[in-house]
Amino acid sequence: MSEIDPNVTPPPAVPPPVDPRLLVREEGLKGYLTEFQRKIRGGDLGSLPVIVGLVIIWIVFSVQDSNYLTSANFEYIAYYMVGIGLLSIGLVFVLLLGEIDLSVGSVSGLAAAVFAVLSVSHGLNPWFAMVITLLTGAAIGALHGFVFAKIGVPAFVVTLAGFMGWQGFMLWLLGSTGTINLPTDSGPMRYLSGNSFFMGGDIAGGYILAGLGVAAYVFSAFGLQRRRRQAGVPYRPTTELALRTVILAIGSFGTAMILNDQKGVPNALVLFSVALIVTNFVLRRTTYGRKVFAVGGNIEASRRAGISVAMVRITVFSISGFFAALGGLTIAGQISSANQAGSDPNNLMLAIAAAVIGGTSLFGGRGMVWSALLGMLVIESINAGLYMLGLANSIQYMITGAVLLAAVIIDSLSRRTQKSAGRA
Repeated sequence: MSEIDPNVTPPPAVPPPVDPRLLVREEGLKGYLTEFQRKIRGGDLGSLPVIVGLVIIWIVFSVQDSNYLTSANFEYIAYYMVGIGLLSIGLVFVLLLGEIDLSVGSVSGLAAAVFAVLSVSHGLNPWFAMVITLLTGAAIGALHGFVFAKIGVPAFVVTLAGFMGWQGFMLWLLGSTGTINLPTDSGPMRYLSGNSFFMGGDIAGGYILAGLGVAAYVFSAFGLQRRRRQAGVPYRPTTELALRTVILAIGSFGTAMILNDQKGVPNALVLFSVALIVTNFVLRRTTYGRKVFAVGGNIEASRRAGISVAMVRITVFSISGFFAALGGLTIAGQISSANQAGSDPNNLMLAIAAAVIGGTSLFGGRGMVWSALLGMLVIESINAGLYMLGLANSIQYMITGAVLLAAVIIDSLSRRTQKSAGRA
C-alpha cells in the first residue's frame, strides 16, 4: 500500500455546482452577480457574445450611415431574415446532436418546386399543396436520418448526396424554363410575400402580437414556478420573473412600435416567431427535447439510459427537412417564383452560420432555437449595412465568414474553459 507524501499539495477540490435559483433566493441581487461571475469563469457565456457583437454592428453602421437605425431598415431586416432563419431552426436540432445536414438548401429549393408544380401546373388547392410539400420535406429528412441512424452512413455523406440529388430533382421538376411563377394573391404565398402584413398592417396588430407574447411568457414562467414550488425543488423567484417580463415587454412592444412606423409586422415574421416559440417549448419542456440534448451530449450514456438513439436521430433529421421545406416556401414567397435561387448553396452556408453565430455549438449538446433568430439578426444586419454603404456582396461574405470563425473560436474556448472547471 503506497504512502501519502506529506510534501505533495493535493489538488484543489472542485466546488459542487450551485443551483442559481437557490443562490438568488438566498442572496438577492448579490446572488445574480455571483452567478454571472461563476458562469463567466466557467466558460458559460450564453448569448452574451452575440448580443454584444450585434450592438457593435449597429453602432458601427449607424456611424457610417445615419439612416441605418431607422424603422425602414429594421423592417427590411425583419422580413428578409425569415426564409433562411427557418432553415436554421431545423439545423439547430441537427447541430445539437453534433451532426450536420448539408441538404437543407436543396430541399428548400425542391419544396418550392413541388409546391409550384402541384398548385400552378396541376391546379391543386394551394393550401393542400403546401401540406404535401411540408410532408415531403419531413419525409426526405427522415430518409436521411434512417440511412444515417440504421445503416451507419455518416450524416455528412448522406446529406451531401442529398444536396446533389435533390438539386437535380428540383431542376427536373422545373423543366426547361427553370422557373415557375407563383401568384401572390392567394393561398400561402399571399401570407409569405413582401406585401403581406399582420391584420393588414393595422397598427393594433403589432401591439396585439406583443401582448400575446408577453402573456404567454407570464403564463408559462409563473406556471413552471408554481409546479416547482409544489414539488419542493428550486424555482426562480417572483422578482426575477417580473424583471424578465418587463424586459420582454419592452423588447416586444418596442419592436412592434418600430415596425408599425412602416407597414406593420410582416406575416412571415409572425410565422418565424411562432416556429421559434413552438420549437423552444419542444426542446426545453418536453421529454423528447431532453432526449435530443442527452444524445448530443453523450450517445453511450443515452443508450444505457434506455433512449432510442436511432429514433432521435431520424426524427431530428425529419424536423430539419420539415423546416427546410417551410423555409423554401418562404423564400419562394419573397421572390414570387420557384427557381434555382431557392436552392442557392449560400442559403445553406448562411443557415449554418446563423445557428453557430447565435450560440449553438458545433460539438453537440448545447444550444437553443433562439440561436437562429440571433444569428440571422447578425447576418442581415451586416447585409443591410453593407447594402446601404454600396459595398459588394463579396465584402458581406468575408465579414460573415470572419464572424462565423469568431463564433466557433469562442465556442471552442468556452468548452475548454468548462472542461477545466469540471463542467463539461
